[in-house]
Formats: sequence, C-alpha cells, structure tokens
Amino acid sequence: MTSLLVLGGARSGKSRYAQMRAESFGSPRIYIATAEPFDAEMAERIRRHRDDRGPAWRTIETPLDLADAVIARRGERAVLLIDCLTLWASNLIHADRDAEQATHHLCAALSDHDGSVVLVANEVGLGIVPDNALARRFRDVAGRMNQTVAASVDEVVFVAAGLPLRLK
Repeated sequence: MTSLLVLGGARSGKSRYAQMRAESFGSPRIYIATAEPFDAEMAERIRRHRDDRGPAWRTIETPLDLADAVIARRGERAVLLIDCLTLWASNLIHADRDAEQATHHLCAALSDHDGSVVLVANEVGLGIVPDNALARRFRDVAGRMNQTVAASVDEVVFVAAGLPLRLK
C-alpha cells in the first residue's frame, strides 16, 4: 500500500498527475469527490473530470464525511483517489465543522485503508495574505490540513506547470 499527497496550484496538472499515479497502482479504482455542483460551470467541470477518468473508475461523492467514505471502503483493497482536500476544507468551514478534528479522523482512516490512496490538494499559501477574515481562515485551515496530511502519508509531490517535484 502507498499513500501519496499531490499538491499544486490551480490548473497546475495535479489532478492529471494524481490520476496517472493512482492508475499505476492497479484496480479496483474509486474516485472520492468532494466537489458539489453549485452552478452550471462547476457541474460541467465535474462532468469533464468524470469523462476523463472513464468507466474503470467508480465515483463516490462525499462533500463532508470523507473519513467515513474511506472507512466504508475497508476490505475492498481498492485504490482511492481523493480529489480534493481543498474543496473539502471549504465545505467543512461552510458547514461549521471542526476541520482539524476532521483531518485527524481522515488521517486515521487512511492509515487503516487496505489499498493505495492518492489525495489531491491546492497549495494556497504561496500568494498574498487575503484581505478578509473568511479568506484568511480558509487559507489557514487548508495550510494546516495539508501539513497534517503530508506528515501522515508516504510520499508528497508538488506539481507546477505539469511538472512533478517530489517533496517527501
């Protein structure tokens, strides 16, 4: 079993890289999606991502209870691709959930999973300090989440301009 966190900016190629790595681990393959289609543009993005993955992937949508979705896969020996932790962080904030506790619960669930896991997250801490409290809170939650998950996985890769850089 391998666990991998793929970090990068928006449109950096991180999801494509994560999918390629996940597919290299074998099958069965399960894509765990955290996005919710709140508008037509997001619905189209979700459809494109699903089409890109093709029929070899089973999709599970879970905007909030990510650890429970991982726990429910126990015994399947499946490759999990979780995309994306950053949207999950946003969902947790909007639902007024404890993101730190949820992250620790996720890491515990990942350590018990009997297959390989690839997680995708945006690196949001490379820009300027946001000008409002909610955006700063989001940046802080996402940054702490990335640190916690990175410490718990076997490998961490940063993707920029489609190029992977191994961090751990």
